[in-house]
Amino acid sequence: MESRKKFQRKGEVARREQLVEAALEAIAEGGFPSATVREIALRAGVTQGLIRHYFSSKEELTREAYRSFMTAMISQGLDAIPAEESDAAARLACFIAATLRPPVMTDRQVTLWTAFIHRTRSHPDLAEIHNETYLAFRGTVQALLQQMPDVGGPENARMLAIALNGLIDGLWLEGATEENHFDPEEIVEIALMAAGRIVRADLLRHKPPPTDASRSDRKDSA
Repeated sequence: MESRKKFQRKGEVARREQLVEAALEAIAEGGFPSATVREIALRAGVTQGLIRHYFSSKEELTREAYRSFMTAMISQGLDAIPAEESDAAARLACFIAATLRPPVMTDRQVTLWTAFIHRTRSHPDLAEIHNETYLAFRGTVQALLQQMPDVGGPENARMLAIALNGLIDGLWLEGATEENHFDPEEIVEIALMAAGRIVRADLLRHKPPPTDASRSDRKDSA
């Protein structure tokens, strides 16, 4: 029987984040049947009663876990864009590259995404979060596109964002599940080459080098 983690006093925000991460760990390793309140409490090192203090139900915790999981992938892409970078093509290239490297592109992330997507079919509340976060991701790509001088108006940027979203999604799935079929960084280079042709810009020229964190996460997820 797994021992409970040592209890630590945390602030409210930090405690909620800890419980969300424990829920994601449980879902990633055993699916939703394994993500019981008892299991989540055990992983977080807290009592089951403390979970109910922060979340009115397991369903609320599940919703928060899904929203956190999806929004993190957007924020990790945006965080990879250097604040001082003013070139619009380079900013788009940084975002695309980050979404196709660890920690965004890993087998664990795909496992979680698949588990949640399956559950959205029977849970309208999760379907709503899926729609919200899909539009947020697509909107982020569109906003980056609209900074490029030759993209055209908002409607053209919207259509290009849909195309890039489909490209990123497909390569994200392929890169994470078929990692042994690709050399390191090959998926990123393919994405930037293909995306560049879609938007008529040399994005591959702006390919950012992988960070130490992405190299470490790739090694850990292998």
